[in-house]
Amino acid sequence: MVAPVGSVRLIRTHTRARAVRQGEVVPPRKWTGAAGGGVSAPLAIILPDPATRFATTARRLDSLATGHPMQEWLRFMAQLAWAQHAAITALPPSAALSPTWVEESVMARAAPLATDRHAVDAAWQRDLMRILQHFDAATLPEEARAVIADLKRYDPAALEALAEAFLRGTLDAHQVGPALYIAAALQVHFTAMAATLTADALRLLPRRGLCPCCGSTPVTGLVTASGRTPGSRYLYCSLCSTAWNHVRAVCITCGESRTLSLKSIEGDNGVVHAETCRGCDTYVKLLYEAKDTRVDPFADDLASLALDVLVGEAGWSRHAPNPLLLMG
Repeated sequence: MVAPVGSVRLIRTHTRARAVRQGEVVPPRKWTGAAGGGVSAPLAIILPDPATRFATTARRLDSLATGHPMQEWLRFMAQLAWAQHAAITALPPSAALSPTWVEESVMARAAPLATDRHAVDAAWQRDLMRILQHFDAATLPEEARAVIADLKRYDPAALEALAEAFLRGTLDAHQVGPALYIAAALQVHFTAMAATLTADALRLLPRRGLCPCCGSTPVTGLVTASGRTPGSRYLYCSLCSTAWNHVRAVCITCGESRTLSLKSIEGDNGVVHAETCRGCDTYVKLLYEAKDTRVDPFADDLASLALDVLVGEAGWSRHAPNPLLLMG
């Protein structure tokens, strides 16, 4: 799935990145919530906008695919993002969680949408079927078409079991093909649910590297380039698409700062870096909006798999998988 990188090598940008003041930026998403720390403080939590979340990713993937070594795969992932957009924009308004439930979750220092506290509504299966139907007229490899046809024959109980295995991280090797579409449908479901919350009612979790809405891990981090105080880092949830502020120059896995180092591919455009930590031997990708204002946390992660390969070969493990890349 990953294109060969030939003689391309990693370069170290710098070690132990200098801490910068945190700030707010207006990305191509809905901003909600209170600054909570003075006029120049960053918003702590940014809830997703269902009307633009997946369409933005799809457009970015289509743009990045041109001339890319993984062009065909990126165009397929763009189709998947368009299918997610069609599914989420066809949804009736989602019922908001009880304010009492949200308050109790916050008081317990827990994420209100975490699956160990809040049962996943079976309506996600409707989102799955809409995504699968989007591919009915698409040109797909025979293997992909067979996976889709097989999923359409699953009964509701089998789909629930597959979703539970995905959310718990207990998928078997033979389930990774269907898991791509299960993950895509659950992203639609949780993004729609997160959008019904009120950012002012939420709080960052004690483990700052986890999503304050659903408790999932981030897919990437984005360093902002505009707004009242540019240069802040936001992590983007791999499941519900929520973004939350996280201090820079601190490992999101272990909290260490002494052994951080930024890595990038020699000769690239500087948009994507890997922040590596020798304290726990993990890394997270950082995207720099100053290098490309069109950067998208979800699309640019998929288009930079060569960096994952090189950093992995150098001895670091990704902090958490991208749910759409379990086959990797």
